[in-house]
Amino acid sequence: MSQIQWQFDPSHSSIGFSVRHMMVSKVRGEFTKWNGTFAFDDARPEAAAVNITIDAASIDTREAQRDGHLRSPDFFDAATYPHLTFASTKVEKVGAGDFKVYGDLTIRGVTRPVVLDAEYSGQVKDMQGGTRAGFSAKTSIERKDFGLVWNVVLEAGGFAVADKVDIHLDIEAVQAVVAVAA
Repeated sequence: MSQIQWQFDPSHSSIGFSVRHMMVSKVRGEFTKWNGTFAFDDARPEAAAVNITIDAASIDTREAQRDGHLRSPDFFDAATYPHLTFASTKVEKVGAGDFKVYGDLTIRGVTRPVVLDAEYSGQVKDMQGGTRAGFSAKTSIERKDFGLVWNVVLEAGGFAVADKVDIHLDIEAVQAVVAVAA
């Protein structure tokens, strides 16, 4: 039995992050260009599969100078490593609508396993007669594990950028229409 194929709706979805800055506040940002494949059937969620490719240069923190620095070799080195990727390896149901999505995250050519805490919001018919589904997920990574080591020591102690990065996804997907042979 195969899984139902879905198409991401990027205009109703986001892939974002937050990281502590100067030890006192959090900077938030998102990636504005990404795509991937997604297979999910709520009758068999453990068989779900997701693959996402993110355009590293599409990072947007609402500050052009910072975004340029994040694209540089100090951080993502988007010219050398143009994509971040996530490929699921296992999905585990942990409660009603709650899942652990295990997978491999690749940043700057470094691949590490991560676990996303995911929530399935259900399905609804849209105004065009299609079926839509909603999902949210979050995880935290240590950026140094992926070669993102740039930092500055602050005069008062601590660092300009924290090592821990919180990642969050809010996804709306449209069930793919399967062509029927005549």
